[in-house]
Amino acid sequence: MLKSNFFLQNLLVASLLILVTSVNEVSAQQNVKDSTISMHLITAHFAYQLPSGDMADRFGSNAMVGPAYYYKSSKNWLIGMEAGFMFGNTVKNKESILSSIETEDGNIVDVDGIYSTYHFYERGYSFLAKLGKVIPVGKSNPNSGIMTGIGGGLIQHKVFIDHRDQTAPQITGDYLKGYDELKRGPAASIFAGYFFTGENKVVNFYANVDLTVAFTEDIRPYSFARREYLNGKYTDLLISLKVGWMIPVYKRSPKDFYYY
Repeated sequence: MLKSNFFLQNLLVASLLILVTSVNEVSAQQNVKDSTISMHLITAHFAYQLPSGDMADRFGSNAMVGPAYYYKSSKNWLIGMEAGFMFGNTVKNKESILSSIETEDGNIVDVDGIYSTYHFYERGYSFLAKLGKVIPVGKSNPNSGIMTGIGGGLIQHKVFIDHRDQTAPQITGDYLKGYDELKRGPAASIFAGYFFTGENKVVNFYANVDLTVAFTEDIRPYSFARREYLNGKYTDLLISLKVGWMIPVYKRSPKDFYYY
């Protein structure tokens, strides 16, 4: 499971690096202050998230990072895809998760007869398609302004038990699936904030507030912690304060060739 999480985390990072590398040779040929122009936007974003609904019964606040791609049309419409890796340190029900296999003093004995070391974390992923609009404020920069829009996609989250030594078979390998309370389901979001593109490729960013609702359900058929079969359905809410750094890729101006 550690290898799986490591792979997925690095996949998100690698995707962003590949996209950034692909635009190293591109230079802007247009002035964003002259008129509204179309552009491709390679983005890295960070968010601080507060859970509500059923999700707040299990987790506290968390952070999210990930890559995104947007296309901004000459009419200031935004369309794109956004991926995110969620991580947090607050698991509210951790005292009861392993209670059925813990000793009286709340520990797990490993194969060597000593107490194991393990920690609980929140882990999750989101993949959302986004559609939005940039509404210019004033005439100084028609490609910047208030941004608003909607999104839809998929969210999953779980309890991650970090047992690095893997000396206790009770919480190693596939046994972890009986305790992670994995949930997944469709999600929808609305967002509003500010979108800015400068004259150079250095200062280009957005900042917004994002409200996401997800209708998740239990993925694991059985809970070792509760010793019962699972078929629950949940309404999870996330309020996100998000910032994104963008690399714009403009369409190159055609070169003129003259023959004499």
